Amino acid sequence: EYTMDVFFRQTWVDKRLKYDGPIEILRLNNLMVSKVWTPDTFFRNGKKSVAHNMTAPNKLFRIMRNGTILYTMRLTISAECPMRLVDFPMDGHACPLKFGSYAYPKSEMIYTWTKGPEKSVEVPEESSSLVQYDLLGHTVSSETIKSITG
Repeated sequence: EYTMDVFFRQTWVDKRLKYDGPIEILRLNNLMVSKVWTPDTFFRNGKKSVAHNMTAPNKLFRIMRNGTILYTMRLTISAECPMRLVDFPMDGHACPLKFGSYAYPKSEMIYTWTKGPEKSVEVPEESSSLVQYDLLGHTVSSETIKSITG
């Protein structure tokens, strides 16, 4: 198991929210966000996820004139990391963070990497080392999961 703090950013277009006017970007507060459709993203291998709420919910919600939405939240995520202890204690481990839609099928919602697979995940240099471990790199991939419910 591992835990990480992330700024999880999602962007999508909702044509129902297109507008004209002098304001270039609408910034919604947390009460208004609950009235707008948002993706039902969840962490598939997550054990516990916590949204930060001090001193207010750490969320940012912006609507652009063309209906593009940026939704960012600060999260602490604990996720499963399967260990393969073949060459203990010299093993290297890959600890994935898998996410997707909880209820929508692929025909209704597709996740894509906005900046492409190489640039969509950013890890600051000061965050890439722990007392016992070093982050040697990260990879980004996509997969389609078929469940019993579709």
